[in-house]
Amino acid sequence: MTDAIDTLWFTRCPVPTATGLAYKLGWLDQEFAPDGIKVATLQDNRGSALSRHHYDHELPTLIREGGNLLAIAARAQGAPSRLIGLTWIDEAQAILVRPGSGIRTPADLKGRRVALPGWVERPDAAHVRGSSIARGMSLHGIKGALAYAGLTFDDVRFVEVGARAVSGGDERTQLQSLWAGLTDLVEDRVDAVYVKGASAIDAAQRLGLELGIDLDALPERRWRVNNGTPRPITVHQDLLDNHFDLVVRFLERTLAAADWSQTNQAEVRTLLQGETRAGPEGVARAYSDATLADLHPDLSDERLALFEQQKTFMFLHNLLDRDFALDEWVDRRPLEAAQARLRERADPVA
Repeated sequence: MTDAIDTLWFTRCPVPTATGLAYKLGWLDQEFAPDGIKVATLQDNRGSALSRHHYDHELPTLIREGGNLLAIAARAQGAPSRLIGLTWIDEAQAILVRPGSGIRTPADLKGRRVALPGWVERPDAAHVRGSSIARGMSLHGIKGALAYAGLTFDDVRFVEVGARAVSGGDERTQLQSLWAGLTDLVEDRVDAVYVKGASAIDAAQRLGLELGIDLDALPERRWRVNNGTPRPITVHQDLLDNHFDLVVRFLERTLAAADWSQTNQAEVRTLLQGETRAGPEGVARAYSDATLADLHPDLSDERLALFEQQKTFMFLHNLLDRDFALDEWVDRRPLEAAQARLRERADPVA
């Protein structure tokens, strides 16, 4: 891919991201319009043949800020991607229960029935593992809670609840359907369901369920590692090789949006209703001011170590085809260059 490009694609998950904010604020369009480059998102092209690239890295001009289950699985399957940033965004990881369950702490899970979503069915078999998002997230979310209490998987009873998708309804309803165990919880087939995000909080309220355990409140990040913690920013190797400056400029605008979010919380929350497909109450309960003030990507030793923890978990629990070396995936150059550009732009003119 050596020729000039006319469209720079990006994709993100329905969560708070500086990338999404930069796009909604119009900053990405402003950055690339003078070059005759259109910035487009896969989320605005649902149902097209391009949609599948949220699950892989076969679109050379794609920048992806999304859940790590898909990104790590794609890399394990040989995708020519590079990891150029990691964010940490606590986003309402919780264990929901029925009213009166008595489950209020991780220790209370001992002996209880816990929902385990089944494997998804996809036409492309290569994406079954990484695409089984609810299963992977539930496993690691429950593991973190149990580990905090000194318990293991042997101390609970997993009940497979199936992974079903909703084809009708609006985007919010479809996103809430990711947590298939909610109906099983209401109907007393399970005692606890792991969920994540503002839309799950909305669903719990609608169904009359309670937040039994707030996983975001666990004191150490190692107990909260999951699909979005840390969340990777990845790109195709060809984009770095042939259009490195475009990646740097994209990251610079992303960093600027993260800076903006620190002092514009009300505007951020309004934008997040569209980004997360949730109502204002769900957004308010899911994302703290502290969380929204730190949307910046980095490649710190801490985040890389937590990311390694997630990769190891996926490998051990059959969510990866094979293991791979994390350090061979990382490319620090684009983020370092973007940080330098942003500092230069902020420096006063002599």
